Amino acid sequence: MTGPVPRPGVLAIEPYQGGKSKDTSFIGKLSSNEAALGPSPRALEAYAQAAALVHRYPDGGAQLLREAIARHHAVELDRVVCGFGSDDILQLLARGYAGPGDEVLYSEHGFLIYPIAAHAVGATPVASKDDGYTVSVDNMLNCVGERTRLVYLANPNNPTGTYIGRDELERLHAGLPEHVVLVIDSAYAEFVDDPDYDSGQELASWAPNVVMTRTFSKIYGLAALRVGWAYGAPGIIDVLNRLRGPFNVAAPAQAAAVAALDDREFFDKARAHNTRWRDWLFQRLGGLGLSVVPSAGNFLLIDFGAPERAQAADAYLRDRGWYLRRMESYGFPGHLRLTVGTEAENRGVTDVLAAFMEPARG
Repeated sequence: MTGPVPRPGVLAIEPYQGGKSKDTSFIGKLSSNEAALGPSPRALEAYAQAAALVHRYPDGGAQLLREAIARHHAVELDRVVCGFGSDDILQLLARGYAGPGDEVLYSEHGFLIYPIAAHAVGATPVASKDDGYTVSVDNMLNCVGERTRLVYLANPNNPTGTYIGRDELERLHAGLPEHVVLVIDSAYAEFVDDPDYDSGQELASWAPNVVMTRTFSKIYGLAALRVGWAYGAPGIIDVLNRLRGPFNVAAPAQAAAVAALDDREFFDKARAHNTRWRDWLFQRLGGLGLSVVPSAGNFLLIDFGAPERAQAADAYLRDRGWYLRRMESYGFPGHLRLTVGTEAENRGVTDVLAAFMEPARG
């Protein structure tokens, strides 16, 4: 006797695996690109106050949060939609624009949610080859065909930390057919301080086939609350509003996100901390003889030279209470990804890595 058969594509999904730690006794969990300084104290206070009203349904349109986003980012209110994390919006876009017989394009080392979103709607995920650690616009455009419906671009990319600049972003968009939706996933935009970077907001402000997604999980430190948002063409936002759940962002999460946006002092502190310690980690790890990919995010991709060496480093770290992210699922079996942590965490994890590397250097 057989049970119900799921729709095509569902059983092809490899369930997403987040950064792990085997217990709660770790010294440093630096595997999930979480905020080094945590959330704003004002966000925590707003969350606590909102808890008194958990018996009430949240505002289904997230009006106050959308107003705060529109004010903070200088975008039109009616072109902002909020979701249960930005990955919720990424998957809604697949539901809205792709299905059986269609193709969803992304870069080979892109976020794992992209092929999951494609398989979930019965579409075929297509991965374009990167240029080393960076997205190749030429390779991506060469993969666009008659069946292409969505293009996902993480910029900066996770797990590499690299990005394509404004000119390349515009060239990618210019090379796409009008019916193809370009999804610019800018989850790490707040960490970038390079002048040629563009989050995609400008393109999304005028192009009818572009949408930019953002999150409160990273620099704002609200990962557990699952708050994301998108800004884009009116037609795309309309589709997202038709597909999303009626109460898809909890009231305490909305309140915390508004407070986080308004706390500019804490935001600036978190950004400065990341810039300082990301650069420090890059130099320190390089000094240990490790090859590190220059990153624009809040993490670094470390090349150990061989899969066996990366596995040995991972085991050595875990035995001492430190958790980084294994990279086999992203096509980097010889690498580990390290999240920028607190000063104590950054110094502590590099000391452990120095001890691991000592025999090789000696």
